[in-house]
Amino acid sequence: MPPAQPNRPAADSQADPGVGNPTDERANNRRAPALAPTPTVAQAPGSDRDRSAPPLPTSLDIQSLSAWFDDHKVVADITMAIQARQVTALIGPSGCGKSTLLRCLNQMHLTIPGARVRGQVLLEGHDIYEQGVDPVAVRRRIGMVFQRPNPFPTMSIYDNVAAGLRLTTRRIPKATLDAMVERSLTQAGLWNEVKQRLSGAGAGLSGGQQQRLCIARAIAVEPEVLLMDEPCSALDPASTLRIEDLVRDLKDTYTVVIVTHNLQQAARVSDQTAFMTIRTEGEPGQLIEYGSTATLFTSPTDKATEDYISGRFG
Repeated sequence: MPPAQPNRPAADSQADPGVGNPTDERANNRRAPALAPTPTVAQAPGSDRDRSAPPLPTSLDIQSLSAWFDDHKVVADITMAIQARQVTALIGPSGCGKSTLLRCLNQMHLTIPGARVRGQVLLEGHDIYEQGVDPVAVRRRIGMVFQRPNPFPTMSIYDNVAAGLRLTTRRIPKATLDAMVERSLTQAGLWNEVKQRLSGAGAGLSGGQQQRLCIARAIAVEPEVLLMDEPCSALDPASTLRIEDLVRDLKDTYTVVIVTHNLQQAARVSDQTAFMTIRTEGEPGQLIEYGSTATLFTSPTDKATEDYISGRFG
C-alpha cells in the first residue's frame, strides 16, 4: 500500500538536542528561548457535538518538527494537528521517538544538554519556540505527567498539589487555595481517598494514588494540554484501569496526548492515534499514519501500521 501522508486526522464523522547539516540548518535550529511572558490566546471551545458537526479546533499544530540529541537525529519532519478536547495516542515500537516528540510539545526536550529542535509547535496559533517565549509559562499551559509517579518526597499531599499554584500565582488566599487543591484532587479521582489525610506525605501513597496525585498537581494550574508519557507502565492492572477512566474524563476539560506501548489501552482511551516507527535501521523516527483510532486500528492505510497493530513486529 502507498504510505499515508502524516498530516491531519480525518474528522470524527469518518468513523467513530543534535545537528544535521550545521551550515544549512543553523538558521532554523531552535534552542531554549529567553524567559518572557507567554502570548495570550483564546481558550478552546467545548467538545460536545454530534457526528455531523465539524471537527474540533486544533489545540496543537506540529509543523515540520525534527529533534536531535547532539548529532543524532531522533525524530524527523513530524507534521500533525492535535485536536482540542480529545485524547491523542502516540504508538510505535521502542526507540521510534514517541517520548521525544511528546517532550518537544512543551519544550521539555530542550532541558537535556545537547538537545535541540527545528520546526514549529503552535499552541492555538502561537509558536512555543518563538524567540522570547517563556518555557515556564509554556509548561504551565502544556502540563506533563511522567512514566513513573514522582511526587515531591518531602511534601504533603496538599503541598504537592499546591506547589505549582504557589509558584505561578502570587498571594493566593488560603480558602481559594484549599478550593483549588480540592478541585484538582477531585478531577484526578483522588479526593475521597485522601481528604482526611491531606497533611500526610505524598510519597506514602500507593503507586496508583501517587500517579493520580501527579495528575492533580499537573492540572492544578489549569493547563490547556496535558501530556502523559506512558503513565500506566509502572502500575498494576487495577490502577491502570483507574488512570484510563481518568484520562477519558479529563478530555472534557483538557486536550490529552498520551504515549503508550499498550495497543489495547490506545484503543480504549484515545480518539485519535498516531503511529510512529523507524523505516530503516539508523534513521530517525517518522510519523507513518495518523487518524481516528477506530479507523487506524481496523483499516490502516500503511502496511507498516498494519504489521505493528497485528503484532508482526514491535
